[in-house]
Amino acid sequence: MVPWLSEEASVAACVKAEIALVTAHLKVRGMLTEDLSTRLEGLADKVDPAEVYAEEEKTRHNIRALVNVIKRKAPPEAAPLVHLGATSVDILDTGLSWRMKGFTGKVVLPLLRRLELLLCVFAEREAETPQVGRTHGQHAVPITLGFAMAEYVSRLGKSILEIERLAVRLKGKLAGAAGAYNATSMIVKDPEELERVYLAELGLEASEHSTQLVEPEYLLRLLLEFNVAFGIIANLADDLRNLQRSEIGEIKEGFSADQVGSSTMPQKRNPWNSEHVKSLWKAFSPRVVTFFMDQISEHQRDLSNSASQRFIADYAAGFCLAISRMASVIEGLGADRDRLLANLRGGAGIPGGVLAEPAYILLAESGVSDAHEVIRKITLKAEQERLSFAEALAGYPEILFRIGDRMAGLGLINSADNVLSFFEKPELYCGLAVRKARELASKYRKLMEERA
Repeated sequence: MVPWLSEEASVAACVKAEIALVTAHLKVRGMLTEDLSTRLEGLADKVDPAEVYAEEEKTRHNIRALVNVIKRKAPPEAAPLVHLGATSVDILDTGLSWRMKGFTGKVVLPLLRRLELLLCVFAEREAETPQVGRTHGQHAVPITLGFAMAEYVSRLGKSILEIERLAVRLKGKLAGAAGAYNATSMIVKDPEELERVYLAELGLEASEHSTQLVEPEYLLRLLLEFNVAFGIIANLADDLRNLQRSEIGEIKEGFSADQVGSSTMPQKRNPWNSEHVKSLWKAFSPRVVTFFMDQISEHQRDLSNSASQRFIADYAAGFCLAISRMASVIEGLGADRDRLLANLRGGAGIPGGVLAEPAYILLAESGVSDAHEVIRKITLKAEQERLSFAEALAGYPEILFRIGDRMAGLGLINSADNVLSFFEKPELYCGLAVRKARELASKYRKLMEERA
């Protein structure tokens, strides 16, 4: 991240923008020779941020200090063109857009794609692994572990695609002190053409309307989508942490032979990596409030974003750390398939109780209008008498026959006599979980590999 987010990178981006501006002036005037182009390219290596900071101690203005240093080092024939027609933010906002576009493409997206591919691998590997679905923290109906992970494959995958789209839409400007091209109108006949040439040197396009600032929404939307992805990763971290609770124990983070979980309880294996990701999200996610506040600038510009905007770098670093940490969690994540099946079959107070839904659906399909209430009472009996759902259901032959007859008609069982075998194996009732897990993992794996 250092070449994109460090303070030195900020100075370097402004140098790059100033060189691009000189190049644009020369191109528009038809004066850019191959030799001069080469000497301008070498100028970037000659500007030391420390020298700029020393100059700023005298000027008390960061961009004027930068311009003074560049002019001293530029080829004599190019020096008069340094910063010509520009205001500070033509350089600062453009440099920031260039940095954030590069940072997103070179750092953020590769990290996100790696995490997404690891999620795809896990979802495919565990596509058929039975798991109890949970809503409101309660056992619901059977799914699979791969299907549960496919939720994050899908959510994060779409966010990655949106980050890609927003990063390439970041804009720059060369519209002058109030955005109306006053200064450049005194230099060239077509100021917007000069702006296009300048920004093309940096791989950017012009903001449709500028004040002294680039329209802030381009960067804001990218940062907000970062936060969307951050939230998805934090949600995943929370789910993984909860599934590692002692009373659930369905998955485990990787744990090395010499690793210690507690300073006093030797048996503990804390899910600390997942907790760390959640903690990063808690620290950095609230900063989006500042991003929104930076959207507002009085009239054509005030300086109320001059300090707050610098903390984008901190946020971006925290986001990348969370992505990297979550990737290490997924890479070493293991599934306890025996525990997963035991939790599914054991139920919450009623073994096999997660099959109350299909019993109700099938009974209703057989023509019983109050099927939900009938099955609800059977679950109460199972709970009171400490029976499994299948055992309780067996006490109602007429209901069992209706359900079995319907299942046989649908081809779910060979005959109505085999109905109880279905209700003893909740893992048989998982809808489209296996198919969806594989489809989503395959879809997003291909999308990520194409973009890699």
